[in-house]
Amino acid sequence: MNSESSPTGTALPASGLPEIPTGSREFVMRFSSTPRGARLARRLVSHRLDVWGYAYDSPANEALTLVAAELVTNAVRHGRVPGRDFEVRLVATAGLVRLEVSDSRAERVPPLSPREPSGDTESGRGLMVVAAVADRWGTVPRTKGPGKTVRAECVL
Repeated sequence: MNSESSPTGTALPASGLPEIPTGSREFVMRFSSTPRGARLARRLVSHRLDVWGYAYDSPANEALTLVAAELVTNAVRHGRVPGRDFEVRLVATAGLVRLEVSDSRAERVPPLSPREPSGDTESGRGLMVVAAVADRWGTVPRTKGPGKTVRAECVL
């Protein structure tokens, strides 16, 4: 798979990201591939960030919760395989937070350049939001099972 990029962000390498440094914080959880699972994932990302010192009303929490909402919604809408969950991984290091959402559909990779949908279409802008909010984002093969992982990083 190729890395993703946007006019406002920098591409994440297709080979993955560096290992997580010692002393970082990590949250990992699996959720059902349902709208309810997506809602819970978004809320738990926001809660975990608050616990780590990024208050609910802070720009960092708001930005990462927005990115989480878009990525988990895409995992449910486009990455769902019946009977399989999606996974959210949140890692905070000094000055950087990385969000990863893994699903089981390797063949449904986000487009290399998100484009605004035409006309009055009510959906299809989620990756444009991710590209605008995250400093870097991209897609890599899932390491623990079939599928893909969409990653987004925000520098704090």
